[in-house]
Amino acid sequence: MAVDRSPTYIFNTHVEAEDAIRLLGRSGFDMKKLSLIGKGYHSEEHPVGFYTSGDKIKTWGKVGAFWGGIWGLLIAPAMFLIPGIGLLAMAGPIVTTLVGGLEGAVVVGGLSALGAALTQVGFNESEVVKYETALKVDKYILLIHGDAADLAKAQAVLSTLDLLVSP
Repeated sequence: MAVDRSPTYIFNTHVEAEDAIRLLGRSGFDMKKLSLIGKGYHSEEHPVGFYTSGDKIKTWGKVGAFWGGIWGLLIAPAMFLIPGIGLLAMAGPIVTTLVGGLEGAVVVGGLSALGAALTQVGFNESEVVKYETALKVDKYILLIHGDAADLAKAQAVLSTLDLLVSP
């Protein structure tokens, strides 16, 4: 089964991103095929923490409740300090791609580690710049992974949202 490039949606707020994820979940979409990346806070103004307790991820800070809820829905929760972007929280298959790139020291041209991970899942350099810029201004990026049927289902579900900034 061929895997198509992930469609990507940019949301202005964590509430919009969470609404989209919950809508996909209620539609029966496989939550393991979603990745979310964002920060949504300014580290110089708000403390941020991340730790594990047993098998539970704990977080605190301005958007701690949001990320705690998202990390309960999506796989592979993580936080990374990405030079030039800052501290990013993320979850989903993109985490594995990013970690694989970091472990293999795969960095493409002048791209950040996140940019290299995005190119590995099929994005071109101009798209990477667009998504990194969105993250720098505290937006949230939702990536949909899967085959053509998965992508079509997600697009149909998300097309009902008025909050969508950019498909």
